[in-house]
Amino acid sequence: MDSIGILGLGIIGSAWAERYASAGRLGGVWNRSVKADQPGWQESPEAVVRACPVVQVVVADPAAVQGILDRILPALKPGKTLIQSSTIDPESSERFEALVRATGAAYVEAPFTGSKPAAAAGKTVFFLGGDEAAITAVEPLLACLSETRFRVGSVRQAASIKLAMNLNLAIQMEGFVESLSFARRAGISDDLYFQILSRNMGHSPLIDLKEPKLRQGDFSPQFSVKHMAKDTRLASAAAGGSVYPLLEAVRERLAGAEAQGLGDADYCALLQLLEG
Repeated sequence: MDSIGILGLGIIGSAWAERYASAGRLGGVWNRSVKADQPGWQESPEAVVRACPVVQVVVADPAAVQGILDRILPALKPGKTLIQSSTIDPESSERFEALVRATGAAYVEAPFTGSKPAAAAGKTVFFLGGDEAAITAVEPLLACLSETRFRVGSVRQAASIKLAMNLNLAIQMEGFVESLSFARRAGISDDLYFQILSRNMGHSPLIDLKEPKLRQGDFSPQFSVKHMAKDTRLASAAAGGSVYPLLEAVRERLAGAEAQGLGDADYCALLQLLEG
């Protein structure tokens, strides 16, 4: 498995394509909106599948994954592997695995954590689910993008742990921006706030990542409101009747941010709901 194709050239897919190309492993790329100047560009997802033994899908949601599968399933066959890296729900993961494996191809569920900076630096962290042999076969390719990969178990479990991680991040972000806004309203400078927070048990890598953006009012997306809102909706639907109060609260906050036109902003733009 010496080459891989990317289907989906958003913030993450584009960064991954660059890393695969630098490693000499990129066999083709495709995106729904044409990006013909992208190295390895192909005119269709089917062409990428035909050109590459492994194809990695990284798109917005389960419906987008289904749309790609509707096109590429006839081109899949024994010897091909599909790596599914979009954030989807557990039920969709099981359904997609069954569709792909019915063609004779292998399927690996590989959602990830790490936003744009991590993707560009090769620091993506993958949660791998599915057949152990298929995972082992694709790990040398995924090593172009990551230093850390967890084997989680089934495809359903891999999809679930991704939603669990994003739920944690969404809740952390709401708490973070509420804390910052509260301090600002008391007349506390950002310099002093972040100096104190750095010595507090509530400090985290998320704060380090978003501190420069919040200080500068820079809401350009590393991970967008619309994608985090989608992920909390998927988590809520997958909860199976269990009650998660903070999940529902932050889901409503993200929906409110979308309603105010912040869908394409970074999800730290939750601060803008508090400060206008």
